[in-house]
Amino acid sequence: MHTMEKDLKVGIVGFGLRAGLWRHAHKPGQGSEVTIVCDASERGRADAAERIPTTRITADLEELLSSGIDAVLVLTPDNQHAVVAVRTLRAGITTFCEKPLDVTIEAADLILQTAYKTGTRLYVGHNMRHMPVVVQMRELIEEGRIGEVKAIWCRHFVGHGGDFYFKDWHSERKNVTSLLLQKGAHDIDVIHWLAKGYTQRVSAVGDLAVYGSVTTRSDNSGKRMGDWYSLGNWPPSEQQDLAATIDVEDISMMNMVLDNGVLASYQQCHFTPDYWRNYTIIGTKGRIENFGDGPGDKIKVWTTRTSGFAEPDDVIDILDGEGGHGGADPNLIAEFLRFAADGGRTQTSPIAARQAVAAGVLAAESLRGNGSAREVPALSAELMDYFDAGQPSRSPELVL
Repeated sequence: MHTMEKDLKVGIVGFGLRAGLWRHAHKPGQGSEVTIVCDASERGRADAAERIPTTRITADLEELLSSGIDAVLVLTPDNQHAVVAVRTLRAGITTFCEKPLDVTIEAADLILQTAYKTGTRLYVGHNMRHMPVVVQMRELIEEGRIGEVKAIWCRHFVGHGGDFYFKDWHSERKNVTSLLLQKGAHDIDVIHWLAKGYTQRVSAVGDLAVYGSVTTRSDNSGKRMGDWYSLGNWPPSEQQDLAATIDVEDISMMNMVLDNGVLASYQQCHFTPDYWRNYTIIGTKGRIENFGDGPGDKIKVWTTRTSGFAEPDDVIDILDGEGGHGGADPNLIAEFLRFAADGGRTQTSPIAARQAVAAGVLAAESLRGNGSAREVPALSAELMDYFDAGQPSRSPELVL
């Protein structure tokens, strides 16, 4: 991490589900310190005060904007990302925006355009680009182990779906557009990263197949996931206290044609008994598949032609790391803080974050229609060039 004579002053907006990132940003005397937290809810402010006793607590975003911070983590609910990030960028504060970038293409584009016009640095929290399973699979691809990638399939078994996404704000389209976007933005971005291309055309099908029939509903607005999560909440059809309004799908399947010709698919189910992601990457000389996605699980590689099923030619252990998501979260924040201090290219990409949003939004539109294909609108060349170059310094077009 960058070392400075003084710590970077870091603010946080939204002290909720992703608030645990504060641990990696609050290291007084080691390069960064969380000096102010802004949350609209009384519970969020109380939690922040308990966890970071030395920090300033406020419900007023304007107070945070004028507090003299160097960087900010925007950890609000998804549909508030642009609302907040546009203001922090206009204030000249290097901004970390949690994924997805937002829940509409227009809002995602507004964030990019604001970062470009103000010249303020923007970073998006796609932490799976730092997860060992993903990093290791990408290294195998880079080494040429399976030749040129031609297809990627991802199956996402969201075993905690009933507890994580159907009891709070995630259950409504107005907040997330769809879970295909909200939860799938990670995987769409990973597919793009592994394939080295972006979705050009997408189609999808989906349904609210199970949780829409559960009649036990509740107002959980004063609670958090930890208050109701339990492996004992099974089977899905017997879940208790689901959100009063549920209008998002609990099973979705999308097909993608990427701009480099790679074909990809993503399937997401929120009522499976197990919880993990399975990627299959097929190249011109073999294929890669992960079995489990956490530390100690396996990545298997097939590079020899066989008749019928055969044991893999190579088996790689998935590595571990300290901190959330197999060490991805501390690496994510470390990269952000380095970027805030020094600028330059990063492993995460604002352009890729927008492209993941666009694919997810249009997939939701397709599945709620007749399943026909949707074309992803292109970004301007100037935006693509600017972010691909690592957001080089430029004179602002907007008054900060």
